[in-house]
This record gives sequence, C-alpha cells and structure tokens, in this order.
Amino acid sequence: MTAFIQRHGRPPGLGVVLAGHSPASEVYVRNKLKTVAAAGCRAELFRLDATAALDDALALVRRLNGDDTIDGILVQSPLPDAMGAGAEQEVFDTIDPAKDVDGFHPFNVGLLVQKRARLVACTPLGCVELLEREGIALRGKHAVVIGRSDIVGKPMALLLLHRDTTVTMCHSRTVDLPAIARSADILVAAIGRPGFVTRDFVKPGATVIDVGINTLTDRAEVERLFAEGSRKRAVFGEKGSVLIGDVHPDVDEVAGALTPVPGGVGPLTIAMVLRNTVTAAEQRKDGGRAI
Repeated sequence: MTAFIQRHGRPPGLGVVLAGHSPASEVYVRNKLKTVAAAGCRAELFRLDATAALDDALALVRRLNGDDTIDGILVQSPLPDAMGAGAEQEVFDTIDPAKDVDGFHPFNVGLLVQKRARLVACTPLGCVELLEREGIALRGKHAVVIGRSDIVGKPMALLLLHRDTTVTMCHSRTVDLPAIARSADILVAAIGRPGFVTRDFVKPGATVIDVGINTLTDRAEVERLFAEGSRKRAVFGEKGSVLIGDVHPDVDEVAGALTPVPGGVGPLTIAMVLRNTVTAAEQRKDGGRAI
C-alpha cells in the first residue's frame, strides 16, 4: 500500500454503490468501507434510493468507470426489486472489467475459467485463502460444493479445481445429496438454508466451510437447531434474532474443522475486497489487464 502511494501520489480508491435501505446490506457495506479505509485505501459510498430506476444505477456505474481516482467498483447486492428482473447482471456487465473487484463481469469470469484471473469473486477467494493458510491439503482431495450460484458456488468450484482438487458440485436437484456430501474431504455449503447441512452430510474429520449467513427470528426454529443452554439461544433471548450458517451446529462434533458463523467466511470476504482493490489499482496504473 505504501509503495503504491509513493509511486502514484494517492491511495487506491474503492467506490461502493448501495441501493435501497436493506439492514443487512447496510452492515456489509459499513464493514467493507471500514476495513478498506483502515488499510489506507480511499473508500467512498455512493447511495441510490430504493425507488431508483435501473438507468440510475447504470449511469452511476458508468460515471465511476470514467473516474480515474476510483480503481475498484463494488455494487452491493441485492438491488431493489423496483429495478426489475435481471438488473444485477446488467449492472455487473456495465462495470469496467479492470475495476470489477467483485469478479462478476463475464470477462473476469472467463479468465477465471482459463486460470488467468486476478480479480475473483471475494467470498470463494477468501475460502481458498483460509484453506491454504490453515494448511488444509487440496491437491488430490475430494471437495463437494453445495450450491451453484455465480457468486459463490461456481467460482469456488473453479478455484478448487485449479488447485488440483477433484470437485463435485451439488444443488437442489442432486440425488442423494447427503451420501455425496459424505464423500468429501472438503465440504462447502453455500445455499442460504439455515442448518441444512447436518452431521449425516459430513465424513468424520472433513473440513467444512460454511458460507451461509441466515438470520433466525422464529423461536421454534431456534429451539430446534440449538440445544438448551447454548450461547445462540442466549443471544436470541437478548436480541430476538440470531445468526446461523447453512451448517447445523451438531456438525462440529463430526468435522475435523468448521468455520464459525458469524466470524468465519465473512471477514475474509471483506479482506479479499481490499486485496482486489489494490490489485485493480496496480493493474490499472501499470497499464495491464486483469489477467
């Protein structure tokens, strides 16, 4: 970071677009801005009202594309329903690929397929960073990814594949999902269903990455998932809500390693936003492409 500032006379700049007033999005964006700014980057928030049209979002993205002080652009999803179906993809497609710190532009996705991308979707990138830093063997191992989204599931599978992992992708139409999941040395859950992955899905000693983050507000659901006297029940009693991932808490008794929710994948995702912002800034100043 210091070297970049010395060479170019300014810090890397990140522009974050937030449309609407989703409480969850407000929290995510606030954490991203705080982390990026604390590391010495310039982070600026650009707001759009919940009633804004798709054209408003596209116009803002084009303005940021042309702003030379903005090296990275991040559009917080989901966008308001008022923008219409397909709005997110159209907005992502409009972002300059060289500033696409989320790694969602088709150009960057194509480079990822070819094992040439530097700007990669932040959540799966953070998951792989976690696995590598924890010394979890990937080469020759079997990974099962539950979820096939463009944001997590597909890029996660590609990143693992590029590290010589044998990858099986599962989804809502997979037959006998628990049996397939039990074959995994590394199991990644990214489906947005609270506590869906139970101990029956997990091979003893497997590494489990829980990407899900779900807010529970129903007492009966909380009592079904968490044992009496658990900390999660206590949090629910205090706040009236509690966070849980896609993995049932009982999996901790079977897995060799399990990421917590919150505090596991989430902070790493934000750290990868910072990494991608610096990478985008360096590539742009060096006149290179995101490869």
